[in-house]
Amino acid sequence: MTSVVDAASDGDADDRDPFGGARIEVPEDEMRTVAKPQILVGRAKRKIDEVATLLTYGR
Repeated sequence: MTSVVDAASDGDADDRDPFGGARIEVPEDEMRTVAKPQILVGRAKRKIDEVATLLTYGR
């Protein structure tokens, strides 16, 4: 039986660098611009859930 690492390696595990090579990097200001609407939607959802719980259970 082999482990996932053994099955995924091409032979010599010391040569394998999971952080090497090309990667996608997003600037922090762009990530905040994208995340801001999601944060607002999450807050609105939480408030709607609180109101629905209040109406349903009366607490």
